Amino acid sequence: MSGGLDWPGLLRVGLRGLGLRPGEFWRLTPAELAVMLGEAAGAPPLTRDRLSELAARFPDTPRGGDLKGGGDGRG
Repeated sequence: MSGGLDWPGLLRVGLRGLGLRPGEFWRLTPAELAVMLGEAAGAPPLTRDRLSELAARFPDTPRGGDLKGGGDGRG
């Protein structure tokens, strides 16, 4: 097998490990299967520390002026 998904292995885990019926397995999206297998399903929640880090890296500063309308009028 080169570069593709291991469908026989995934099917085996779905049927034997998760107890799915074949039709249930084939109706799952890859994301749903990943969640059922315990894979990370997305980014971790944003913590206060991470928000502070991002705010320091990307401060809210208006372009072309201050918040009181000193910009170029385009928003």
